[in-house]
Amino acid sequence: MTSQAWILLAAFLGVLFLLAWPLGRWLAAVGEGRLPRWLAPLVRLEQGFYRLAGVDAGTGMGWKQYALALIAFNVLGVVVVYALQRWQAWLPLNPQGFAAVSPDSAFNTAVSFVTNTNWQGYVGEATMSYLTQMAALAVQNFLSAATGIAVAYALIRGIAARSSTAIGNFWVDVTRITAYVLLPLSIVFALFLVSQGAIQNFDAYQDAATVEPLTYQQAKVGADGQAAQDAQGNAVLEDVTRKAQTIPMGPVASQEAIKMLGTNGGGYFNANSAFPYENPTPLADFVQMLSIFLIPAGLVFAFGRMVGDPRQGFAVLAAMTILFVAAVLIVTPLEQAGNPQLAALGVDQAVSATQSGGNMEGKETRFGIAASTLFATITTAASCGAVNGMHDSFTPLGGAVPLVMIQLGEVVFGGVGAGLYGMLIFAILAVFIAGLMIGRTPEYLGKKIEAYEMKMTSVAILVTPILVLAGTAIAVLADAGRAGIANPGAHGFSEILYAFSSAANNNGSAFAGLSANTPFYNTLLAIVMWFGRFAVIVPVLAIAGSLAAKKRLTPGAGTLPTHGPLFVVLLIGVVVLVGLLNYVPALALGPIVEHLTLAAGR
Repeated sequence: MTSQAWILLAAFLGVLFLLAWPLGRWLAAVGEGRLPRWLAPLVRLEQGFYRLAGVDAGTGMGWKQYALALIAFNVLGVVVVYALQRWQAWLPLNPQGFAAVSPDSAFNTAVSFVTNTNWQGYVGEATMSYLTQMAALAVQNFLSAATGIAVAYALIRGIAARSSTAIGNFWVDVTRITAYVLLPLSIVFALFLVSQGAIQNFDAYQDAATVEPLTYQQAKVGADGQAAQDAQGNAVLEDVTRKAQTIPMGPVASQEAIKMLGTNGGGYFNANSAFPYENPTPLADFVQMLSIFLIPAGLVFAFGRMVGDPRQGFAVLAAMTILFVAAVLIVTPLEQAGNPQLAALGVDQAVSATQSGGNMEGKETRFGIAASTLFATITTAASCGAVNGMHDSFTPLGGAVPLVMIQLGEVVFGGVGAGLYGMLIFAILAVFIAGLMIGRTPEYLGKKIEAYEMKMTSVAILVTPILVLAGTAIAVLADAGRAGIANPGAHGFSEILYAFSSAANNNGSAFAGLSANTPFYNTLLAIVMWFGRFAVIVPVLAIAGSLAAKKRLTPGAGTLPTHGPLFVVLLIGVVVLVGLLNYVPALALGPIVEHLTLAAGR
């Protein structure tokens, strides 16, 4: 790694922890209902809304009631987002006159944004009206993020409770997380982005004459809005000549802020955070990276406070940080080294990576390799999916790193809430394994881990690998799945594997090169996204309810300390072994084979 990359990594972690510590105090206060007196007018307003909705804010929910409320709330979200897309041609704030989104694309997008995945098979600036971007997509960016944090709060309460039947009130949690955490942070961040040059308006798109005509080929679109295909299933291309460039406008900064803070991903524009209107400057790029990890890191500190032992939060944070740094230290040198086959073209091997430029394919020159690889690791360690470079253009092993970070379950800081409750599930598994080693009933923070907790833990851990591998197998076997592959061989397989890994783990980024905006992929990926989110959340809430009902035991001589270096090492080992081993054969067929092929000069 170059000195610039080291400095950038150190600065990122230093600023992150400096900001996450006070945010953790606030997140703990919100989770425990310890709001300051100066918020009393807002709290009274909040109580008024509860009365209008018929919600008893003072009554806690058992885990089943909490889960039912959560699922019903998100099902309603899918319906609303789907309807707004299908009706956008007749709704206001559509200066470009965009037509209704096709049924399969609208269904995929609705599920995607409700599940905090934000997978986008469409071109944002050419598909969605301003109203759809704001009322459908941006709103779900808030609500899906709030849902994840609410589940994390519920699990923490279950661990910290002293024999209780309740794990919180879902309606209160979602309301307070949105009003007192996500909304204020988003307002501040959006104003910062505007100051850097991100746009925020309702103007119609602008046309600017180009210096010379531009001719290129693009996929032909049929009357149904889908890419046209020939008899062999290949995309039908058409020549296009343009003498003007259309410059998109819109409410970008406001959506960009919650996109990052809520680890939603996606983007207003198809080019995502590589687009200068979304990510105008290197400073904006640095702050966007910080914003992705800010709430997940703050929640780790909040966890330590809410369970009454800050050391527990430090242990989880240490495990996350070590895994994250290790990933950065792998991917950055790989991209800075570049393609080894360049030597065969006469490139002097003695020239350093910084002098030759390394692998700059698919990366913004204003960010460079260090910022691009750091961003790629951050966005896939968290369930964000925003990108400032093309992961598809990384070297084979360099591209494998973001893929592996997703496949670990995105517990390395992870999505807002989802990363913490995912890592706590691995912590429960770690103490269970340690208990088996010494022959005693395992405990985590004074709560016995018994058969029921382990059954639910197994479901939560295994559901995503099943979805990823089964979905990839179906796509590879089906003619409709193979038709979307633009790159044959191992790289094409990696594109499919990445797509289903991203969907099942609710990341939302893509390798690109895969034409996924088809009825086949839109439907299959939507199913994977839904179960990847809620088939994990429900077992987590079941564990929270079970632990909450148990009495808290006093630590004994045989209790494994869960705040020291030994537990951190054990936790890292469990995450890597259990989280990754399921995918090793698939990785061997994709990026590993591609790397060996590249090394052999083929």
